[in-house]
Amino acid sequence: MEPAESRSAGASDDAVDFVRFCYARRPVSWPALYDEMSTVAARGLYRGWGFAELAEHGIRFTLPELPALAALAGGVVRAECARAAERRAAEGRGAPRRSMPDSRQVVPRTLPEPLGAG
Repeated sequence: MEPAESRSAGASDDAVDFVRFCYARRPVSWPALYDEMSTVAARGLYRGWGFAELAEHGIRFTLPELPALAALAGGVVRAECARAAERRAAEGRGAPRRSMPDSRQVVPRTLPEPLGAG
């Protein structure tokens, strides 16, 4: 059974599994994950299901359904990130190193000298 945070109201197990499948193929956040989900649906890469079959299981790519799909995807991504952190902790590894500074950190910048100075 899925953790509560990965579930949207009324999301089926198949819907959650589809999003997890897409996230495993390309671990990105929304809206890039939407692009991956669309690609998977268009090519029938998940169980051979296309858009119609996915719609039967609660995955709809229509504009009115996007907020619910984004919420489901966000929940699955959070759950997968939590699982990865638990695995790292169980293996004695800490959080992954960030290659980019945190957006809250101040990055000192050096301005170029004005033309004609010095």
